[in-house]
Amino acid sequence: MSDTDSFIDEVTEEVRRDKLYGYLRKYGWIGIALVILIVAGTSYSEYRKAQAANAAQALGDAILSAYQENDQALRADKLAEISSDDPRATAALDMIVAAELAGAGDMDAAAARLSQIAENGDVPEVYRLMAGFKALLAQTGTMSSDERAEGFGQFAIPGNPFRLLAEEQLALVAVEKGENDAAVERLQAILNDAEVTAGLQQRAMQVIVALGGEPDLSALTQTNQN
Repeated sequence: MSDTDSFIDEVTEEVRRDKLYGYLRKYGWIGIALVILIVAGTSYSEYRKAQAANAAQALGDAILSAYQENDQALRADKLAEISSDDPRATAALDMIVAAELAGAGDMDAAAARLSQIAENGDVPEVYRLMAGFKALLAQTGTMSSDERAEGFGQFAIPGNPFRLLAEEQLALVAVEKGENDAAVERLQAILNDAEVTAGLQQRAMQVIVALGGEPDLSALTQTNQN
């Protein structure tokens, strides 16, 4: 390589460096701003996580403190005083309060609290469905069999996570009304359902036998073999 070529290369390299430094001086603030944003975002995320952890711990401590009370009615009152900014946590708390109220024998108050959850649009659907189902159960002694049949019928539809449990309740309502054959038919359909759980399966068979029927386990046997 000649001295001229070497000189040209050096000049070219120097020009490139000058352009690079020029770009850095002109646009370098963008990179610095991005770094600041990333660091700030990470810090804020960690802060939010710490806040959420502290809130969860405080909520857990408050619940444990309420459970130091032996009387269920008083325990329900203390639990009802606990609050949370998280709709899901609030729904879970209300379900706990409802369970304590039911345990204390105040089924109307338990059903009312569960109904509030079921009607709260800020709560995830699965919580609303669970609360609505529990509210119907809590009103077994105060709601007519026809009203409960209508209520549980809304849960006994394809895609509802409480479909089979609703079918079980509809069978029990049929028993209350003296419609044993209809009850056995529903319970047998539960046994034949691919989504039936072991516990529900056992309960269905026991009620069928109690009603004088004979559970048909052929479909269940075929499912197990497959």
